[in-house]
Amino acid sequence: MVRSGGRRWYGQVLAAALGVTAVAAMASFWNAQVGSAEGRPPVKSSAKPHARKAAPVSAEIVHASDGGARGVNITIDDGPDPVWTPRVLEVLRDNGVKATFCMVGTQARAHPDLVKAVVAAGHRLCDHTVSHDVTMDHKSKAYQSRQILDAERMITEASGGVRPLYYRAPGGAFTPYSRHLAASHGMRPLGWNVDTKDFELPGTNTIVATVKDEISNGPTLLFHDAGGDRSQTVAALEEVLPWLKEQGYAFGFPVR
Repeated sequence: MVRSGGRRWYGQVLAAALGVTAVAAMASFWNAQVGSAEGRPPVKSSAKPHARKAAPVSAEIVHASDGGARGVNITIDDGPDPVWTPRVLEVLRDNGVKATFCMVGTQARAHPDLVKAVVAAGHRLCDHTVSHDVTMDHKSKAYQSRQILDAERMITEASGGVRPLYYRAPGGAFTPYSRHLAASHGMRPLGWNVDTKDFELPGTNTIVATVKDEISNGPTLLFHDAGGDRSQTVAALEEVLPWLKEQGYAFGFPVR
């Protein structure tokens, strides 16, 4: 069930997140999140975030977790959404879990307060293209470039200067070109091992069962916080996260 305290908590997080100067002051956190980890200061919101190119990373699609042998990566796609992202953030907070949010560029631009709330809570950002076109692997290189790089700019601007560290192609529609383009901008291509198919609204019990049945496939789990009613996702996370802890899993981020 969605918790009634979500709105009160979201108001507190949002108020804190909108204090952009407070976010900017978290230098130690930004060192792990943005270009300062590469010896450069974070990009300020008044600058053009895409003007400085991040250091390249591997173009291989990553699934592994930095949480160790029993590490698990929680990834959340398609947001941010003004209704469901705060609920997801609340569940993650209550369970002490950090996640990777794969954001659609237009959603990030429309809800910069939520992007800042995600960052302020210690989660990581991922580029999920401008418009979530699952056929982009059949489109021109110029189209792929616009989808990836424009989304990178939108997300970075919405966050107040925090870059996405990963790139996830909509529907897994990667191409060699898109992988190398994203990697050249410091965004590691990100796959998944467990597709909960929560976007199909199969029911909370089915989502939970999918995680339990398929966690042996690998560490990266796919959920969604936008694109429709995500109450089943929220309820499933409330069950899945404690269960994973009980099984001895630790939560991490995809390796870079």
